[in-house]
This record gives sequence, C-alpha cells and structure tokens, in this order.
Amino acid sequence: MKKITIIGGGIAGLTAAFYLDQKVKDQNLDYQVQLLEASNRLGGKINTERHEGFTIERGPDSFLIRKQSAERLAHNVGVGDKLVKNGTGKSYILVGDQLHSMPQGSFMGIPTQVRPFLASSLFSVTGKLRAGMDFVLPKGEARDDQSLGKFFRRRLGDEVVENLIEPLLSGIYAGDMDDLSLMATFPNFYQLEQQYGSIIRGLQKTMPAPKQPTGKKRSMFYSLEGGLETLVEAVESSLSDGIVQKGKAVNKITTSEDGYQLELKGGSKITSDVILIATPYPVMKQMLKSYDVVGDLDNMKATSVANVALAFDRSAIKEDIDGTGFVVSRNSNYRITACTWTHKKWPNTAAPEGKALLRCYVGRPGDEEVVELSDETLEEIVLHDLNKIMKIEGEPLFSVVSRWKDAMPQYGIGHKQLVEKLENGLASELPGVFIAGSPYRGIGIPDCIDQGEAAVEKIIDFLAE
Repeated sequence: MKKITIIGGGIAGLTAAFYLDQKVKDQNLDYQVQLLEASNRLGGKINTERHEGFTIERGPDSFLIRKQSAERLAHNVGVGDKLVKNGTGKSYILVGDQLHSMPQGSFMGIPTQVRPFLASSLFSVTGKLRAGMDFVLPKGEARDDQSLGKFFRRRLGDEVVENLIEPLLSGIYAGDMDDLSLMATFPNFYQLEQQYGSIIRGLQKTMPAPKQPTGKKRSMFYSLEGGLETLVEAVESSLSDGIVQKGKAVNKITTSEDGYQLELKGGSKITSDVILIATPYPVMKQMLKSYDVVGDLDNMKATSVANVALAFDRSAIKEDIDGTGFVVSRNSNYRITACTWTHKKWPNTAAPEGKALLRCYVGRPGDEEVVELSDETLEEIVLHDLNKIMKIEGEPLFSVVSRWKDAMPQYGIGHKQLVEKLENGLASELPGVFIAGSPYRGIGIPDCIDQGEAAVEKIIDFLAE
C-alpha cells in the first residue's frame, strides 16, 4: 500500500485530501491518504465565528463566482444548496475625507467605459487626461516581469493608480503595488497591453457583454449559509475515517529507504511514499531546510493584517450609506484600509433583523505595527475612523478582533520563476514531494482549490509511473 501524506489542513490541503480520497474509493486504489494539521482546527484562514445570530468571518468572507472550482467543491461535498450570492449596491473609495462612488464599468480598477470615468469625482481633469494616454502610448517592451505599480503608472498615471487601482488590488494582496509582481498577480493585463497596445482597449474588446440590463449590478461573490467554514466542515465530514489527524506538527522531512520520513513534534516518526506540503512558505522551508532545493531560495515576504468586526443595532448608525462598503486610498489620513457593511453585503445571513455588522481592516505596508495593538486600541482606532464618515452613536454590542501575522504572502517581482525553480528542484532532488497553497499560484480560495486539484493529478501520475 502506498502512503500519501498531506501536510497542512487549509483549503488547498483539504481539497487534495478530498479528491484523493474520492479517487481511492472510486478506483479501488491501494493508497492510504492522511492529512496532518498542526493546530486543532482545519481551514487555515477560513475561520467563521457564529455569535448571537451574527456570522462573522475572521478571514476571507467570499470567493469569486467566475472561478468555478470552489462552487464545484461545495456541490461535491453536499453544500451546493447553501451557496449564497452577495447583495449588490454601491461601493466606494475614500480619498481624503470624501467617499466617491466606484466608477461604473471598471474592471479591477481599470476603466472600460469612458463616460462614467469622465464623470467620476475621484480624479482631476489632469488625472483623467493622463489615464487617456493609455490609448496612445506604445506597448511596453516585452519582459519577464515588472511591478504592478510600475506597469499601471506607465499606462494610466499616478492619480488613477493611487485613488482607484491601488486600494482595490492592495485589498486583495495586502501589499505594496510597487513591490508586487505583475506576472504572478495579473498577467492578463500585461497580455492585453502586448496584444492591443492598450489595456483599456483590450478590456473593451475581450470582456463579455453584460447579461443583465445596464445599470443593474451582478453578484460577483459567493459565500455559504453559516459562513465559509460551512465548506470546511462539509469537506472534513466527507473524508473517510482516519484521514485527518489534528495536532500533528511536522518538524522535519528526510529521505529514507521507504520513501520519506516525517519527524513530528514530540519525536514520533512516520513514513510516506508521497508528500504534499500545503503549509505557509516558512514552514515548508523549515521542514526541508537540509536540502539544496530550498536552501538557496529567497525568503518570501509576508505582511500582517487585522480585521475588527463591530456589531450594532441599526438605529445606532445615524448616517447610513447606501452601499456595501469602501476601500481607502493611501492619500487619506486613515488607519483602516477598508470597511465592509457586512449586513448589506450578505443581507440574509450576516446579521439578525435590525442589527448591523461592520468589518474593518487595518494594517498596510508601513503600518503593520498596528496589528500588535490591543483589542481595545484597535476598536478605538476603527471607531474613530468610521465616525469621520458615518456617525455611529454608542458602543458596539460586541467586537471581534482577528489578527493574521505574517499571513499574507507577497508575490514579489520574479515570483513565478521562484515557484518554478522550487517545483523543478523538488522533482529532481525530492521526487514525490509536491507543494500547493497560497504562497505559490494564487491566494484566493478558488486559486488554492485549483492547486489542491492539480496536486492530486500530479500525485496520481507519479504513483502510476
């Protein structure tokens, strides 16, 4: 019997465990699958707290509908009927002390419709003219990689980058656009520029026509009734008995006559023919530190963020704003980086009738120390910033503070080459050891699920050789 060991119980590792288990049962394969998780819970950053009728996401709160692997997994584990779409409404960008409506017809901050962009109060006349240069500037020189910031500043100018694109994209990666890799995050924009000579023109030519009448927003995100951890719980309950082993931290991986030996915290050892490492990058490097394949790899940066969820009676919010939330430009004197009006984004699942739930993020490059502050201080910072905009009376009913220290992988320039070097090195030096998860080929939930699925195929192919 061949043994397959998955290290790490985040969504990538869980996905791999589920689909491997399905293949073992469906094809009657002589494989034993086990998943080792260092903590006492599964799901990684997916972490839902259910409190007094509120559904509070401590990590991500949704996944993109257009990336279908997460929806497929939900159906496969029996919770497809619990998928819910986000409520639609205005979203805003805070610049200075003013909320500006997100221009209609923009894609990831790139304007695709001229009229709403020209009418937007987000930009000066000079900024709008500079963005229009995207239509006439020649395409950039072909290159392996460059920073997101450099690419978009050249095409659209500083004002559009700082007031629109950067707040949106940094909300995804919690990083500095001038340090993030274009080719590891949004290579499609580079490809549009190279093919059409303009990213705006490229989007206009390639984006599908809207399926709904103009002006009616379409839901872009899924969550699940009871929160995203519903998916994690369903995957876990779908696994065969004995696969999941919690509280099992792996300190070291070495080669042995029987394949690989895993040394666990506490000194016990197990052997395995194949290993999938689905842990944070530093954990992977520590487990394999004695091998050249990781010894000369660059350290991947990771940033820290925190989010503060605040529950109120709706009557406490004296200046209620029509919309689902806002992101904050760095050209603003605020420490929060984004705020979701969660009870509006998820109107039927997030909060009881008559209640409001706000979730704010803090922590950005240059202000990461804010994550270390006490819960009380973080709550004060968030309320202070919110009251510049919304006027909230009284104290929250309760708050939930979640800290994610060094938890947001930063895809620096050359990231794709780093990942390819690691994968090629593993195949050569440690055949049968594979990697998956947010440090590598996408940080979103569907991206991690995709990597878990791909790892299953690699493992099955490897064992069939």
